Amino acid sequence: MADKAYQVIVRGRFAPLDAGQRAALLARADEHEVFAARFTEEGTVTYERSLLGFTFRCVVRATAEDAAEVVTGRAEALAASAVRGLGADHGDLTSVATDLDSIKVRPRGR
Repeated sequence: MADKAYQVIVRGRFAPLDAGQRAALLARADEHEVFAARFTEEGTVTYERSLLGFTFRCVVRATAEDAAEVVTGRAEALAASAVRGLGADHGDLTSVATDLDSIKVRPRGR
């Protein structure tokens, strides 16, 4: 049972925010801009100042036998936890996973 690694992107919407939640998210918006995005095992949340939605990027380790639903389910659970850690809640999660073994890095022209 060899481990595999998947890059997963989870997109979601913030649940309705009260004034305090909105102010707290706006105060930290620069820390969560797209340039701060990293695929890590903890994951990173990015969002725009409109606070309509967010993107969560992470790396999920799984066995070769794990179905895609297992991988995206783990990523969505991490995303939900990360958004709760920001003091908000979420809705409408959608995920896309890429097996890191399938990513081919091509060297630039010589």
